[in-house]
Amino acid sequence: MMLKLETEKKRKDEKYDKILKTAIITARNAPAHERAINTLNNWGVEVDEMFLLGGIDKSRILEVMKPHLYFDDQMVHLDTSAVKNIPLVHIPFGVANDNI
Repeated sequence: MMLKLETEKKRKDEKYDKILKTAIITARNAPAHERAINTLNNWGVEVDEMFLLGGIDKSRILEVMKPHLYFDDQMVHLDTSAVKNIPLVHIPFGVANDNI
């Protein structure tokens, strides 16, 4: 809900700086992006940026973005030097987590 409120405020006032910025960085590639976009639309979630990397390492984007919080479903992505000063959250769902 907060994202929609901020997006609407930004549309009305160009000088407004959004408080919350949401980005999705995924190793998935087209056409898998359609599922993510459809899910976000169905949930009413707006995203400011979306990176579909097709297997490329996420660390370069994280180094530039310097997010305040980073979620990932794979522990291997949480153990990189790119996220050493970023609060991390492991989402233990999905195929990569069947053994957890």
